[in-house]
Amino acid sequence: MAENKQASPLELDTNLSPEDLARADLYGLLALLFYEGPSTELLEKIAQFGQDIELGEQDESSILHGPWQDLVQMAKDSRAEDWQDEYENAFIGVGKQEIFLYGSYYLTGFLNEKPLVALRDALQKIGLQASDEITETEDHIACLCEVMRYLIAGEDLGICNLTQQKLFFNQHIRSWSGELFETLQNHPSLKHYSLVGALAGTFFEIEGQAFDML
Repeated sequence: MAENKQASPLELDTNLSPEDLARADLYGLLALLFYEGPSTELLEKIAQFGQDIELGEQDESSILHGPWQDLVQMAKDSRAEDWQDEYENAFIGVGKQEIFLYGSYYLTGFLNEKPLVALRDALQKIGLQASDEITETEDHIACLCEVMRYLIAGEDLGICNLTQQKLFFNQHIRSWSGELFETLQNHPSLKHYSLVGALAGTFFEIEGQAFDML
């Protein structure tokens, strides 16, 4: 995503709380994993980050701990080529895709429907529009994760605040994302992205509960 007013990359707030920084980072990671199969470099970063956490303090009681450690272990034990092949087969494929990553599909059964129009209106109101470099429509889960990252970590506090995060999450993500993540976890052909679905599903559940408490 890119801002309407500027062609430069989004500026992110460097004074975030540790909790918000972790949330923004996780949304950013999910955006990368859902946009395309990860590179060797990204898998190495995931594995190294997991090792760094293991060497420091971590809250093993967190319900995110298990899904995160499963993903870290898979990043250590697998090749980028295997991830990319699985992504290609499941989310792109030849002919009809096996699994769709678009909100409109889960809300209406079709692509490019009214939910996408409403989403574009919402993005315009907060000063965002799709980058020319992005080939997916705005209701792709990767794009939506990137918007959430911006709403957490962007410097414009008139837009990037908890109120906007809750509004955007509830209106454009919450009602359908659980079905997507459940599909990923239960799909028989998925090995790598079933773990991404488990992590994303757990994280989004936590996010929804937190927003309900506001």
